[in-house]
Amino acid sequence: MKISVIGCGYLGAVHAACMADFGHEVVGVDVDPEKVSKLAAGIPSFHEPGLEPLLRKGVDGGDLTFTTDKSALSQARVHFIAVGTPQRGGSYAADLSYVWSAVDDILTHARPQPDGPLVIVGKSTVPVGTAQAIAERIAEAGLDAVVVWNPEFLREGLAVQDTLTPDRVVYGLPDDHAAGDTARSALDEVYAPILEAGIPRLLVNYPTAELVKVAANSFLATKISFINSMAELCDATGADVSRLAEAIGHDDRIGPKFLQAGIGFGGGCLPKDIRAFMARAGELGVDQSLTFLREVDSINMRRRDHAVELASTMAGGRLVGVKVAVLGLTFKPDSDDVRDSPALDIAGRLWGRGANVVATDPAGAEAVRALRPDLQIVDTADEALDGADLVMLLTAWKEYVAIDPAHAKSLVATPRVIDGRNVLDPQRWTDSGWEYRGMGRRSGPSA
Repeated sequence: MKISVIGCGYLGAVHAACMADFGHEVVGVDVDPEKVSKLAAGIPSFHEPGLEPLLRKGVDGGDLTFTTDKSALSQARVHFIAVGTPQRGGSYAADLSYVWSAVDDILTHARPQPDGPLVIVGKSTVPVGTAQAIAERIAEAGLDAVVVWNPEFLREGLAVQDTLTPDRVVYGLPDDHAAGDTARSALDEVYAPILEAGIPRLLVNYPTAELVKVAANSFLATKISFINSMAELCDATGADVSRLAEAIGHDDRIGPKFLQAGIGFGGGCLPKDIRAFMARAGELGVDQSLTFLREVDSINMRRRDHAVELASTMAGGRLVGVKVAVLGLTFKPDSDDVRDSPALDIAGRLWGRGANVVATDPAGAEAVRALRPDLQIVDTADEALDGADLVMLLTAWKEYVAIDPAHAKSLVATPRVIDGRNVLDPQRWTDSGWEYRGMGRRSGPSA
């Protein structure tokens, strides 16, 4: 099938590469010449495990091309909209300007195809009601096309896997049965390898499909903030949040996933998605249904305050002149994404309190150097640890989790560590002579 993917950022580049791997003829269209040039050479513009070999395979095989020339849309029958929907300035609401720009590009450049009506597939995370508005815009313009909403469920660091072998695929179809059959048939052809593997396919209407992604993200954010609120109680009472999470996670109604207490969630999806969800509920007059998300957001931001105050306490009450080694700056491991990263935010707050911050990250260092030239960024953990008065592990990269505490002790000035992700072995670190503090976690044998 001939497919276009409009927007070649994180979502679009991964989707384009995976669709080419399925055997389709794919063109990725983006306005950024530098990004397009790299992708056309088979080089990702961001860090994502497994993506580069997939890109190179598609590009070298001729099934995958990238361009800034929007006239390339004229050759495709199926058009995926995979642009960003960032938080609107001065508001919680989503900025849909890139989505509407993509729609305009389709209206201007797409052409009828001999194998049936055009199919416009929304992948971007949008407020409920957007798909219907796009469908009405397409109809008013007289383009022979049907709109279907097909939300993405990518996890950074696992995006290729999540695209090739997702948990489920969701089609948000129009109410018109003929149009719905056209859209379903086209997507079934696009996703034939997935469906043949038995992956569940859910057929729903537009608003349900639009709500699936934000509802899932809101639930996950709520679960993370719940265990982080329990960490606050554990700190106050002497309980251990890791053992608490283990105990409640055995209940199959709850489950163990997303019960890892720490410094909170970040990245380009969860924070802005739950805020946009709240904003849209307000526009619909049902804002009270999502008021709990305000507390979810508040708990999440409070974790960053807690980490900074804990650092101050461990450093003797003030941070001025204290050398703090920060291990990890991205919002999660296996990603170079520092958007709304709790780790980077905490590093910046420490610097603002007068600390001598020396930070490192395996993938995000270059981005941080550009964003925060005031922070000292080094290439290795050993460089960061050298002469440190306090160590803070803020992103759970496997190389940091595996650090030998005895070796680390030989480098630092004072062996004090804050485990911001509760991934270190407290007993091992305390036995090696470190003062250990986790997030709601005891440092003694019971931990």
